Amino acid sequence: MAIKVLELHHHGIRVGPTEADADRARTFYQDVLGLSPDPGRPYIPTIPGYWMDVGGRAQIHLMGVNGQSKFAQGPGKDPASPHVALAVDDIQEARRELDRLGVSYWVSEGVVGPQSQQIFMHDPAGNMIELHEAGTCRCNASARADVSGMR
Repeated sequence: MAIKVLELHHHGIRVGPTEADADRARTFYQDVLGLSPDPGRPYIPTIPGYWMDVGGRAQIHLMGVNGQSKFAQGPGKDPASPHVALAVDDIQEARRELDRLGVSYWVSEGVVGPQSQQIFMHDPAGNMIELHEAGTCRCNASARADVSGMR
């Protein structure tokens, strides 16, 4: 049995290490591609950035970081590395299935909020994949609580 992925939630990309880099990226994604920043993006210490809404169903996360972030759990285990994020119905069920399948992964908790738990893994080509539980990400605009946040 495979994990049941419900939705594509976000694609995380690095845009340079400074707030000015993040601002330049936001300007491009807003003025050229017509995307709007999610005003409720939580403050993430040492990672300036924006979460740009894409059609109300997904986001592009612009992350202002170079090298290894303070949230890294070792080489190749940095949630601030470029990745694609997919939603699952039950994060604990997904963990059990990954264990059953013998897939190597690591867990990141509390980076984007006290209730957040993400599973990260690499595909055979080395691309990083994040799994998180549906309803715990701001990526789907219709499921958002109106929360004010900071970049």
